[in-house]
Amino acid sequence: MADYNENARKWLEGDFDPETKCKVIDLRNSDPAAFEDAFYKNLEFGTGGLRGIMGVGTNRMNKYTVGMATQGLANYILAHVSGDDLRVCISYDSRNNSKLFARIAADVLSANGLHVFIFDNIRPTPELSYAIRCKGAVAGIMITASHNPKEYNGYKVFWSDGAQITAPVDAEIVREVAKITDPSEVRFEKGVRCGEVELMGKDVDEAYLRDILSLTLSPDSCARHRDLKFVYTPLHGCGVRLVPECLRRLGFEKVYHVPAQDISDGNFPTVVSPNPEEPAAMKMALEVAEREGADIVMATDPDADRMGIAVRDEAGKMVQFNGNQTASLLTYYILTRWREQGRLDGKQFVVKTIVTTQLIADIAARFGVKCYDVLTGFKYIGEKVREWEGKAEFVCGGEESYGFNVGSFVRDKDAQVCAAMVAECAAWAADQGLTLYQLMQRIYAEFGYRRESMVYLVRTGKSGAEEIRSIMAGMRSTPPAALAGSPVVKVIDYTDAAATGLPASNVLQFFSEEGDIVTVRPSGTEPKIKFYFGAAGSGADAKIEALKAQFIG
Repeated sequence: MADYNENARKWLEGDFDPETKCKVIDLRNSDPAAFEDAFYKNLEFGTGGLRGIMGVGTNRMNKYTVGMATQGLANYILAHVSGDDLRVCISYDSRNNSKLFARIAADVLSANGLHVFIFDNIRPTPELSYAIRCKGAVAGIMITASHNPKEYNGYKVFWSDGAQITAPVDAEIVREVAKITDPSEVRFEKGVRCGEVELMGKDVDEAYLRDILSLTLSPDSCARHRDLKFVYTPLHGCGVRLVPECLRRLGFEKVYHVPAQDISDGNFPTVVSPNPEEPAAMKMALEVAEREGADIVMATDPDADRMGIAVRDEAGKMVQFNGNQTASLLTYYILTRWREQGRLDGKQFVVKTIVTTQLIADIAARFGVKCYDVLTGFKYIGEKVREWEGKAEFVCGGEESYGFNVGSFVRDKDAQVCAAMVAECAAWAADQGLTLYQLMQRIYAEFGYRRESMVYLVRTGKSGAEEIRSIMAGMRSTPPAALAGSPVVKVIDYTDAAATGLPASNVLQFFSEEGDIVTVRPSGTEPKIKFYFGAAGSGADAKIEALKAQFIG
């Protein structure tokens, strides 16, 4: 690792624009700690791409780090994919600089002779996944930092199947990007041989919406309950373009907005964090729901790949479902309807991540449907879909962090699909005299109550990264002997790929005699270490609190 002062000197003396050099000097003089963090390492291009704070420096998202990543991606494509018309699709969300970074990526790809399709405005991540296959592209780039705070942006890479890159392609692209050590190696300017850059927009929107609606399982229920009341907020992101349209085309007539949050704004002015997992993010939407007497609240994150919901309980109070509950509810609904329609023949499967509720596996087993566990990250669900393509039928997949998808035309989590499924599930439940809350209670009564919770610790900067490494090392060397008083009977260390049958990952899982589960993993995209707690049975709520106290204090 080079000295941060040496890295900064190269920026001040190198071929960087004057504005960037002035910002480097200002940062050095005004905030020494931030200056060190900006230059103490290179922003790592990991197996999913880039994500980091925006600003000047080698450890920041800026036009130079984006350009270098794109040059590495272009070099990989040109070296490993044959053809005369190699295409790459690009999309971006409403974050600050997303459009700028998308245009830089488009220019670099074009300068390398690649044919670029770029959306004419902000679009959801899942629509990029859809567009890749629609346009016959070899890869895709999504400029987004998902639900991170406004200071962040990111760069996700997708492959020709529409899923985020996985092994071995991910590691090979990482190596190519690592070879680009200076912006002078990047073709920022178009030359004699440049690829075409085409805009895409409504053509892809219409095809995407058509395929979403093709998933509908209960159109008659939707028609009978078209007066169900929904409140929807995109949290200043790009879901505003298509989620309300999905609901309208399903026939629902009462969809209320949160006008201040319909405005696409990378500063996310009305929320502390644009994350539907955070209860505070739904505050304004819940206020609209109370005023309008709405049945369901939906909120999507800035790139509209994840969705959170709130529903009315038995007392009429709005309660927020977590991602495990929403995924379980939809899995139950979809498999029930597939069975009623005679579509289950033993060749179907669902997928969940290792930190997602066991309830999904229990539901799948009851319907005779295979359930696969994969590592955390929806790209691994997409990888499983690709693995079984043509041999078995993917029904749906979900993860605890509010990601869910149905069918295989999108190979990532999809808030548009999720919104449509939640709405029609509500109509189907209404046919039986149930609300979504009551349907969830019925599922618990049939399969047993489960409770899950996730808590994270934020540890920023160089010292924070070292502390997270220390926590993981300590748990490996001295694992807990018990979970909430119940003896630990099994430990899984996912760095041991041979033992787990999954790619090596820095994750630890502890299982107790009573069936409680604790999973610990550093985030791959944020300066956090995450603790996932799971418990079953009538005492699950108390055990979850005991586990939090044991691990977090």
